Amino acid sequence: MMEMDILEAMKARHSVRTYTDRKIEEDVEKELIKIIEECNNKVGMNIQLCLDEPQAFDSFMAHYGKFKNVNNYIAIVTKKGKDFEEKAGYYGEKIVLKASQLGLNTCWVALTFSKSKTNCKIEKGEKLHCVIALGYGETPGITRKTKSIEELCNVDGEIPDWFKRGMGATQLAPTATNQQKFLITLDGNVVRAKALRGFYTKLDIGIVKYHFEVGAGINGWKWDKV
Repeated sequence: MMEMDILEAMKARHSVRTYTDRKIEEDVEKELIKIIEECNNKVGMNIQLCLDEPQAFDSFMAHYGKFKNVNNYIAIVTKKGKDFEEKAGYYGEKIVLKASQLGLNTCWVALTFSKSKTNCKIEKGEKLHCVIALGYGETPGITRKTKSIEELCNVDGEIPDWFKRGMGATQLAPTATNQQKFLITLDGNVVRAKALRGFYTKLDIGIVKYHFEVGAGINGWKWDKV
């Protein structure tokens, strides 16, 4: 099977809550473990792949959230600290898009699962931010509404093409309850991504920043260090 490129994966990926019984194949599992290890090694996180593990989604909250047959998930475990919330989103989305390239469906889940039944190791000084449901969906999911680029960014003067491509990618970024509470500003070649008031917006901004980088490319601009 030809693996779709990352931009195609971004466009094709939608949140999926209902899964089939099909098991994740060994070669796909190996690819997932590989990218999880890469992310963990890069910034000292403890993201974990949990397969054939239905307990975390066997709860009232999961049923309330309309999750069905979730037997696999990725546990986003990092060190405690505010900067790790953004990193959890950034590297979690990197893994999500790789899963999409491998033909899997996913869904970010912050509240509607049972943390106490989650089969992951949380060391001292670490925190489980959320999980990502994973598997072969009964459907590919549906496209959701998005705010316009003009609503999501603030630029004086003409918008460069690379910035437009980056913003197009941020429109596809999953955010908590599709709230899209972020603002991207451009000053010269310096880009700033700001999380606005809302729940899980610090995690969301990490997801958004990864999308922007994929869309804009990495040359000719830089992130504001603030």
